[in-house]
Amino acid sequence: MNDDVVLTEYLQKYFGFDRFKGQQEEAVKSVMMGKNTFVLMPTGGGKSLIYQLPALLLEGTAIVISPLIALMKNQVDSIRGMQTEDYVAHFLNSSLSKAAIQEVKSDVQAGRTKLLYVAPESLTKEENIEFFKNINISFYAIDEAHCISEWGHDFRPEYRRIRPIVEEIGHAPIVALTATATAKVQHDIQKNLGILDAEVFKASFNRANLYYEIRSKVKPEAQIIKFIKQNEGKSGIIYCLSRKKVEEIAEILQVNGIKALGYHAGMDAATRSANQDKFLMEDVDVIVATIAFGMGIDKPDVRFVIHYDIPKSLEGYYQETGRAGRDGGEGKCITFYSYKDIQKLEKFMHGKPVAEQEIGKQLLLDTVSYAETSLCRRIILLHYFGEAYPQTHCGNCDNCLNPKEQIEAKDEVVRALKAILEVNEKYKGEHIANILIGNKTAAIKSFKHYTLKTFGSGKDHDERFWNAVFRQSMIKGLVNKDIENYGLLKVTPAGHQFLENPFSFMLVKNHDYEEEDESTGMTGAPSGATSGDPVLFAMLKDLRKNLAKRKNLPPFVIFQDPSLADMSIQYPITEDELQKIQGVGQGKARRYGKEFLALIKKYVDENEIERPEDFIVRSVANKSKMKVFIIQSIDRKISFDDIADAKGIEVKDVISEVEAIVNSGTKLNIDYYVNDVLDNDHQEDIFDYFSEAESDSVELALQELGEEEYSEEDVRLMRIKFISDMGN
Repeated sequence: MNDDVVLTEYLQKYFGFDRFKGQQEEAVKSVMMGKNTFVLMPTGGGKSLIYQLPALLLEGTAIVISPLIALMKNQVDSIRGMQTEDYVAHFLNSSLSKAAIQEVKSDVQAGRTKLLYVAPESLTKEENIEFFKNINISFYAIDEAHCISEWGHDFRPEYRRIRPIVEEIGHAPIVALTATATAKVQHDIQKNLGILDAEVFKASFNRANLYYEIRSKVKPEAQIIKFIKQNEGKSGIIYCLSRKKVEEIAEILQVNGIKALGYHAGMDAATRSANQDKFLMEDVDVIVATIAFGMGIDKPDVRFVIHYDIPKSLEGYYQETGRAGRDGGEGKCITFYSYKDIQKLEKFMHGKPVAEQEIGKQLLLDTVSYAETSLCRRIILLHYFGEAYPQTHCGNCDNCLNPKEQIEAKDEVVRALKAILEVNEKYKGEHIANILIGNKTAAIKSFKHYTLKTFGSGKDHDERFWNAVFRQSMIKGLVNKDIENYGLLKVTPAGHQFLENPFSFMLVKNHDYEEEDESTGMTGAPSGATSGDPVLFAMLKDLRKNLAKRKNLPPFVIFQDPSLADMSIQYPITEDELQKIQGVGQGKARRYGKEFLALIKKYVDENEIERPEDFIVRSVANKSKMKVFIIQSIDRKISFDDIADAKGIEVKDVISEVEAIVNSGTKLNIDYYVNDVLDNDHQEDIFDYFSEAESDSVELALQELGEEEYSEEDVRLMRIKFISDMGN
């Protein structure tokens, strides 16, 4: 069987390849000779062939232990596709009926089945152990073997029980295969399986065709939609950490005309399987998934992998990005990163055993240092897996293509370390940043920390800057976070040495990976209404003025300035697009939109303007649960005070929500509430003022009407009534 020519012939016969890739051939020979074998090959390196080919050639049945039902089905289908008979490969797991299990077992007993895929849970069932004892096993293959290690990114406790069960069933060679493992994980796997003597085959971790980029998590949905629209028709995967986020993102993509489906463990098996098949069959372009998706999914032409949330470890990141470009073609790996996400992941670790927290914290720190580095990302990744990269630049990551600015921060690091020591290493980064800036927060007042030497010593920088100093000091090993009391900053021995003898410390400058304030809204036209295209803005104002005259309405009732400003940025030319403009709802778009759209379309055509490709990210209706609640409450004549109490907000916030609803064209009758607050004469005065007014400014109205007699709230309520009655 050792003849190279014969092996290549079988490779051609069964798999249609005329030659082996990399170390495949040596690894196959090792398995054929009955040796314990450890295979570490990145995704796309052809790991599965290393056990599939020997299984087809050796006497007996190979038991393949695999963690996911979807993965087994995928692998079995793919082997059956190369053979004439289905019975050559089977899987045994909880998704099968009793009759199906019986059929599998009789094929195996008859010696017809060469590969039997088994979930680790099925392997440990008593009746299966008895069954396995009586069959001829050629070898055991443990796929996704990193699941054995607590240091691996997808640890599964049941994987640690494989060795004792193998002992019970009967001895046969063991083949462990994984796409990601640091030296520590590799040793852990070999030790746990009792194969420290194994022949080891390692391929390079460098996937030269993959482009790596980290983006700041500011309006990620809008960024994702724009990216997908620019890569129309290409296959991609978007990974999220929570099931809820998977469903939200899938829905937003669908609403925006992108063929996308979700995939997570909370769905029933049939839906999951159907969604996976639609992706493989290219009925959908994008799968939005938790990390449960993609292990062993053999789709060679996935062109992008987007991480909506940063993964918990670099191994997870490498494994998931590795699903892009397996055919050697284009593969874009884009990750959205905000330090807030890291803090969320840290919170999840609370309450876990200290040893587990220690591991999780270390893995997260590696991820943060990768995300925030200004060095070539490929070098960092390969170094993490113990592989040196010969060049200093790869030319295929964001840091190589757009080098980040760095600043000397030696003095700042000294100040930060002194502040940590001055409070005896008993506080979190947030508190220490406030000490440095000189912020007299409640905590600082109660601990009298404003009397400290370091109080205010860093007021030349803001909180974000000091957080970056702490993080990058952690990355360089000068500071760490206490495990027991999660988050307390401690100065390490290296940090103490730094204080004694400070050296150059380059801080990455413009990696401002904080999330932007979500309240800025997606279209981004500010309330001060700075227009995008001043010529168009002026034309829109003229049109509004003419229309206002014809309708005998003040101009602001038709569209307010921020809406016109947004139109001059976004150039909407359909009613659908107009509804997504700030402050324009369905009602206003239908009532007043026609002339505005005609004007914009003509302007765009005449000036050959390229409209933004990411035109308006459509939001999903359920985002406005608050609005729906308010509208229903007003229909039932519930007072604004009661609405505010029910939602845990203030009356002025309710008024703001009602303003937004009415400004976008919905008619609301708030007479019942206004009548409680203002008598008829006062109502008429304000109403008459707005009938004549050029602007809807509350400040100007108060100056004119007299602040002694009217409150801001009175004027805002009457303005709502006026716009609703007159305009909607």
